[in-house]
Amino acid sequence: MENQLFPVFFKLNRLHVLVVGGGHIGLEKANAILQNCAESNITIVSLDFLPELENIARHYPNVELIRKPFSCGDLLGKDLVIAATNDKELNYSVWEKAKGAKVLINVADTPERCDFYLGSIVQKGNLKIAISTNGKSPTVAKRLKQVLQEAIPDTLDEVLHKLHIIRDKLRGDFAAKVKQLNNITDILVKPEN
Repeated sequence: MENQLFPVFFKLNRLHVLVVGGGHIGLEKANAILQNCAESNITIVSLDFLPELENIARHYPNVELIRKPFSCGDLLGKDLVIAATNDKELNYSVWEKAKGAKVLINVADTPERCDFYLGSIVQKGNLKIAISTNGKSPTVAKRLKQVLQEAIPDTLDEVLHKLHIIRDKLRGDFAAKVKQLNNITDILVKPEN
């Protein structure tokens, strides 16, 4: 079966994410979210928290730790949920309640219970590339990330900035602007002689 995922980039500063789990998986997911958007609004619910998560909460004002068992009420006002525990029964319960509340959910390491995946990310300034293997092999995604990270020059962000300025100065309708930008960027794909 082919990959039928639709890539989407969330504006995390406008959403509220619930992470259930204060251990290593919860830490990994919280770090991934914050690396992409330091202004993310995250509530983490767990009976216990790793010291690293407590440190994150001290340094990020939009991260709240709530020391208690997960309950349905934790879903109120949340846009995304990540079940990030190593307790399969608890993860199933979070999934079941999220589905009932019509909140998008990701259950760590359980692709069949995910409405969305957290892919491997390559970032060079304003360029961000998400890599998905449709949940089949995070290892392959990680290796592709390494290849792209090395292959894409850091100076590409400068090119993006200059093209943004050029785009703003172009005249004409959308089709005319696209044609002009295609002509300008053609040099990026022309073979060297």
